[in-house]
Order: sequence, then C-alpha cells, then structure tokens
Amino acid sequence: MRCEVCGRKIHGNPLTAEIEGARLTVCTECSKHGRIVPREEMKLKATSPNQKAKLITTVPARKKPEAKVEITQEVVEGYPLKIRQAREKLGLSHEDLAKKINEKESVIRKLETGKIEPNDMLVTKLEHALKIKLLTPISQEEGKKETLKPPSRELTLGDLIQLGKKGEEPAKRKPS
Repeated sequence: MRCEVCGRKIHGNPLTAEIEGARLTVCTECSKHGRIVPREEMKLKATSPNQKAKLITTVPARKKPEAKVEITQEVVEGYPLKIRQAREKLGLSHEDLAKKINEKESVIRKLETGKIEPNDMLVTKLEHALKIKLLTPISQEEGKKETLKPPSRELTLGDLIQLGKKGEEPAKRKPS
C-alpha cells in the first residue's frame, strides 16, 4: 500500500489522517501534517451516515462579536488644498512625502486633487508627517440634515422631481 500524500510505500500499519478536510491513508511521516482519525470514528463512519452527521453538528459554531462603531470625526472640507499647502510649506515633493509616510506617490497626487478621500490610517500618517489637523468632530447640525424621514410609501420618479424642486415631501397619492 502507498501513502496518498508522499507516494512512498507504507511499512507497517497505515494510518488514516484528516488533512485539510480530506481523509487520507498515509504513512507515519505524513500523518504529522494532519489529525489522525481514531479507529472508533472510522467505525462510526462505516455504520451510519446519520451518526457521522450528529458527530459533526455537536461542534459549537463560534460567532464573532459584532463591533458597533460610532463615527465621531470626519475629514475636513478642503483637505486637498490643506495637504498640498502643508507639503509645500515643508518643502517636500510628492515623492518625498510618499516615502516619508510609506505610501505611493500616486496616492499623494490623488489626495491633493481630491480624487480620493483618505482613510483613518492615511489621515493619521498625514497629520503626523505634515503637522496638520485633518479630522474634525461631526457637528450635530449635519447629523440632523442627513436623517431623513422614511417615506410611508414608495417614491415615484415624479415624486423625486417634486422633491428636487420644492425640497419637501410630495402630496399623498391614491393607490391604484
């Protein structure tokens, strides 16, 4: 008999091992790469597929705790100009700043043109390297603007046009 992992001839008793989810007949050396399946478990498999299913389902599933993150800060308006002015004030080129914060030069150029908004990690790097503040607390007024009253029915294209013109909720329609 040959080992299903290395292909060498198995001297002595072959072992059954579970390697990456597959049950294989292996030599002693290759059995180290997985979990050796005891003979009792092999008999259980041979007697009934239902018993095997019960064995698998007894393992409790671990759920990751859901992290609730509340966003309290946002990137300042006009961050592209602020970054460019701070970089020029320090006499750094795009390449120099990129090397200093361990980012690509293209990322610096895109930030300064406003094509991308920096993530938290990049904001931290930029604030430290350029000695500027890019994060501000979110004001309560802006939070109120973003909170919209959920519509009691689906909006139509006409409703959206009226909303754009008036800035108020459209009159209720009769259902058809």
